[in-house]
This record gives sequence, structure tokens and C-alpha cells, in this order.
Amino acid sequence: MPNPASGPRSRDLSYVGPLTPHLYRPSPQRPVRAKLHHLRADTQVVPHRHPWAQLAISTTGVTRLTVARGSYIVPPSRALWIPPGVEHAVTVVEDADLRTLYLYQPEGHCGPDVPAHEQPRWRECRVLEVSGLLRALVLEMDTRPDGQAELTPAERAREGLLGALVLDELRRAAVVPLGVDLPRDKRLRQLCEAVLADPTRHATLAAWARDTGASLRTVARLFRDELGTTFTRWRQRVVLAHAVARAASHQSVGQIAAELGYSPSAFSAMVRRTMGCSPRELLAGPR
Repeated sequence: MPNPASGPRSRDLSYVGPLTPHLYRPSPQRPVRAKLHHLRADTQVVPHRHPWAQLAISTTGVTRLTVARGSYIVPPSRALWIPPGVEHAVTVVEDADLRTLYLYQPEGHCGPDVPAHEQPRWRECRVLEVSGLLRALVLEMDTRPDGQAELTPAERAREGLLGALVLDELRRAAVVPLGVDLPRDKRLRQLCEAVLADPTRHATLAAWARDTGASLRTVARLFRDELGTTFTRWRQRVVLAHAVARAASHQSVGQIAAELGYSPSAFSAMVRRTMGCSPRELLAGPR
């Protein structure tokens, strides 16, 4: 998978390896495991994969998860589902308490204990709304790694009950269309990752193309061929993802619009056109 931090004018990142996933391996006996890491902004967990499913939740701060064909900005009001075997990298946008749930998946199965006909939609990454109950359950999960302390029978029973409720909340969670598609072409990938890092640096595709040394005609064609959309529409998705991240810091809609280069009315119109809701509905925090 290409390096999510590549591209011109990338910020300096501090790279770390996978955060001890082998110490939290889920199993039929412990099907939902939780771990907690405090990560500083501009830390990147290098690309890696697991044989189990993963749910990434920032209880504070903002993270960005990148997979081969997409990028997802995850504030505390959302979570990202990552199916088994999907390579992913984590970039910390804002100091974060990153809680990760690992979910055991029997061979050939995918999803939070869903029937076979529902499993195909869980085989793709998806951004989910985080209910107040799901957040509370995640915060109560035991985050001790294997080998640190044996769970008592009462602790094991409690973990099982919490895990069952987590799975039920995941099955009920609304999907939020906030992912941003990424291309395979290296030239366009470099441009797209630069926009993801700083969507307000340039206002036009021509300016972004000059940054990457590609012609305007070439990158416009690649957007159509690789992503099936225009640069303008794709960039709007990036702006929306950044808007949700800024909302996690309790900025007003007006402040967010201004920082992203929009007037309040233009921002509202773009959100309604793209998401079918008002900015306040889109940016609402955890309930």
C-alpha cells in the first residue's frame, strides 16, 4: 500500500510499528478485545493488517486511517470498521486516545455476528456513528494485554457481556458516507494525499497539478478514469471529512466554514447538496 504520508509538503511524521496487536488477539473464548494507546499528533502507525476485524475509535482527538483505495478521518463521534486482512495505516491528526476493538471472525465470516446475507456489506471499510451506549461500552472494556494479568471468572463474564452489547450496537450503528476514495495511479495518488493533508492550500486543480508536476489535462482525466468523479466533487468529500474533524474541537459551523475557505451560506449549500442534511446535523457530536 502506498505511504499515506507521501506527497509534496508532507508534515514531519513520527513513524511507529503496529501497536502490539499480538497481545490482544481475539479468540472464540474472548471474541471482543480492547486496547488503548495515547498517541501524539503527527504519529503514523505504518501499514499493517490483522486476521481479525477491527473497530477504531478515538475517545479524544482525531485520527486518519488509510487503506489501499480510501482514506477516513475519524473524530470521536465516529468509528471505522476495518474488515479482516485489510492493510491500513493510522495517522494521528490531533493528539488522540485511540481505543481499538479487535473482533474474532470465524473463517469465512465477516461482521459483528451478522447472518450470511448481511456479511458482504461488512467486507468493506465503513464509517459508523458512535452512540452514547457504544462509547460507554468501549470505555468499560478491559484493555490489559495478554500476559499482564489473568482475568478472574467474574471479569471474563463481564467482558463477555460487554462484548455482546458492543456487537449489538455495531449492528444498529448508522453508516456515515464520509470516506474519501483514493486512486491507484501514483501521480494522482500523490496529488490526492496532498489535498487530504491540507485541502485549503490551493483552490484549483491546475494549482494542485503544478505542485505534482503533472498536466491539468492528465490529472483531470485520471480523476474521471480512476475515481469516476471530478476533482471538485472529490475535494468536497475531503472538506467534509476535515469539517467533521474540526467539529470535534467544538468549533462553530461559521468558524469551520471560514477555515475551509467557504462562506457560511456556501458551506451550508455544499453540505446539503453532498450529504442531504444541514451542517449542524452533519457535525453533531456524540449523543
